[in-house]
Formats: sequence, C-alpha cells, structure tokens
Amino acid sequence: MTDERMLKSLGIDSIDDLFSDIPASVGIDDIDIPSGASEMEVIRKVTEILSANVTAYDHPCFMGGGVYNRFIPSAVKAIISRSEFVTSYTPYQAEVSQGMLQALFEYQSYIAELTGMEAVNSSNYDAATALGEAAAMCYRINKRKKFLIPQVINCDKRSTLRNYVKGIDMDIIEYSYDFDTGEVDLNDIMRKLDEDVAGVYIEVPNFLGVIDRQTVDIKSIIGDALLVVGVDPISLSLLKAPSSYGADIVIGEGQSLGSPMNFGGPMLGLFGCRQELVRKMPGRIIGLTKDAEGNRAFCMTLQTREQHIRRSRATSNICTNEALMAVAAAAYLAIVGRDGLQTIARSNMAIARKLRDALSSVDGVECSTLEAPFFNEFPARLPIKPEKMSKILLRNGIIGGVPLAKHVPEMGDCMLFAATEMVTDSDIDKLINIMGAIV
Repeated sequence: MTDERMLKSLGIDSIDDLFSDIPASVGIDDIDIPSGASEMEVIRKVTEILSANVTAYDHPCFMGGGVYNRFIPSAVKAIISRSEFVTSYTPYQAEVSQGMLQALFEYQSYIAELTGMEAVNSSNYDAATALGEAAAMCYRINKRKKFLIPQVINCDKRSTLRNYVKGIDMDIIEYSYDFDTGEVDLNDIMRKLDEDVAGVYIEVPNFLGVIDRQTVDIKSIIGDALLVVGVDPISLSLLKAPSSYGADIVIGEGQSLGSPMNFGGPMLGLFGCRQELVRKMPGRIIGLTKDAEGNRAFCMTLQTREQHIRRSRATSNICTNEALMAVAAAAYLAIVGRDGLQTIARSNMAIARKLRDALSSVDGVECSTLEAPFFNEFPARLPIKPEKMSKILLRNGIIGGVPLAKHVPEMGDCMLFAATEMVTDSDIDKLINIMGAIV
C-alpha cells in the first residue's frame, strides 16, 4: 500500500496530522536522519562502534565486587537458547510449561543444597533486591523496625536496600568492622542490638573478599533477631552452608552460575529461608505435585504476589523474576557438578593468592592490608589514586579492580582485585609489568 493510500484510508492529509495533539513548541523541525542502509551496512557500522569497547572477552579482567568474569560452558547457552526456555518472564498458565517449571524446580533444589535452606524461591532480580526483600521479610515476621548491615558493603546494594525499606519506615543501621582483619566487629553488633532489631545481615565472603571466622558466633549473640546471610554460591562448594551456623534467610548473587556480566544485568537474586518462614518469603516457589491422572507434575505455589492476592497481604510487589537466568544456573550446576564446582572454587583461591603475591612485589603496592583469610578477591593499597590507576590500566588493555573510595571511604587509596578461573599467568604478568612501570 502506498503512502497516499494509507493516508487516505486514515482520513488525513499528511503524517503530521497523526501528531496534531503534540504542541508545536515541543516539536523538532529539523532532524538529521540519514537515508536507509542495508542489513550488511548496518552490521558493519554497529561492529565498528562496538569495537571501541574494552571487554573481558579479549582483555584481562580483575574486576569483582559482586559481578565476576567466569567461564560459561557452551552447553549452558545452548540450553537456555532453546525456544522452550527463551523468555524474560515466567509463563502464565505456567503448568502447561512443565519443562520450564521442572528446570526452575531443579534450580531451587541446587540452591537449597548449597545453602542448606529448606525453601528457595525461583529467583529475585539480583542480590541487592534480594537484600531489600530480606529486610522487608524480617519486618513482616517480627514487626520490628531496625535492620543491621555491615559498614563494608557494596554501596549500590546499600542504596537499593534503603530504597526498599522506605515504605515501611525501617531504619538501616551500620555496624563497624575490624580494620586490621576485615572481619565484623562483634562488640559493635552487640552495642547496637535492642528489642527493635528485626534482623542482622552478614556476608560470607564479605565485600572485601574476607571469609569471616566469627560468622559462626553471630547467631548466638543476636537473640531472637533474624540472621540474614549473603553468599557467593561458588564459595559454598568449599565453605560451610549458612544453615550450619544458624542462618534464617540466605541471599546471594547468582550471576557467577552461568550468566555473563552483561554490563550489570540481568543478574540472578538467590533467596532461601527456613521452612517455618516460607509463607513470609517473597517471590514464587515451584512445587512438585500430581496431576488429575496421578502423574508427577510441577506447579507454581505460594505465589503471594500483589497480582494474585490483596496488595496489603502480598509479600512482594515484584511482578516477575529472572527465570531464564535461573535456568542457566540450573544448567551450569548440572554440567559442572559437585566436584567441578569445588575445582573452580579452589582454582579461584589459588589464582587470587598468586595475584596477591605478584602485586606485593610491585614497589609501593601493599596487599597485606587485612589479616583474615579471603576467597577470590582482596584489597590492595596503591601509591597513586585507584581511579587514576584504572584509567591507565584501561588504556593499556586491562580491566583493573574496583576502586574502593565510594564503597568503603576509609579505604579510598585501595583497589579491590578479583581473580577467577579466567585469569591466566600471562594476564597477571601483564598487569604487574604495567603497574610496575607506572609506580
């Protein structure tokens, strides 16, 4: 159909008539839109633009702080690329999609095994929103208005948490840490505990990579306040499950389980709790049941969302989740297995220690800033501003660590370096050579 015939069928004289309700004062007269291009030309141009990016695919990457450059088996992408799985949403009439529900059920089962939690939901957006949901869940359980978090935490996670609890007027109170070890200050936690504290949040490993040796003691000192533990799922193949030291709620970032960094999203929020708290847990749970003919079937259960029940009774206003990323996590864990996950965790620890020793050899760089054991990342004090170091490294084709100034102001002269299985000896050598030439 020609333009003239389309305009005539609509009863208008020009395309401008379609926008007659828009005031001329906000319109733009001259827009420099180039003529159309072929698909081949568009691909060539977009590829040229993208080539300016410095990515972890072709450059050494030492950035962590919550999102990590990890190896993803090709089979993971092949599985989640199947038409049965490719969706950014949990399907309505979900019971028709038994394959999707079974994959999510397997995901829940894997996370439950890693964390020791009896109930796990089918995902949250990311670790930050999972923390916000955990604080709100603590309030629903005991109606208290204070939530304790560590002073050492990713600032974006802290910001998301504060936004989450504004509506319930909850106070977020920070407790300090030991500047020598990097571990929490138990005495400060005890000083800030009172009858209004709903829950206490700890991270294992924490934001600085420290494996806090006092974690096992925290439940015994916080009384009837709920213990919320943030985890790195890779580390759980070697560390004790949070359930073993009294965790009531466990959250975490599941991006390491088969999802790329994706410029920060989509991520995968892990969320689990003790069985007796399950009806206060946000999100959805995939359950195992039987159909009308007695056959095994999967179904969505405990969907206490504002779409399904009265908003005032809903445990969460989140209307969707990260179903595809959860399927990726299930596929990743099934492929690498228990032994494979432990091998990955051990290699991370070994490479991180090799990186630390190498950085310590650079004049002016101090890596022995903390005494406690660490997993796969650690802070290093630099002789120049970390932000400046990042720019120099980037110009030399290296993605450096995370400058800590905005996250932990007391460590403004430090950079957080992470090492995963993707870091090679040659990557470390290149980093050391460039940093050595700078300082």
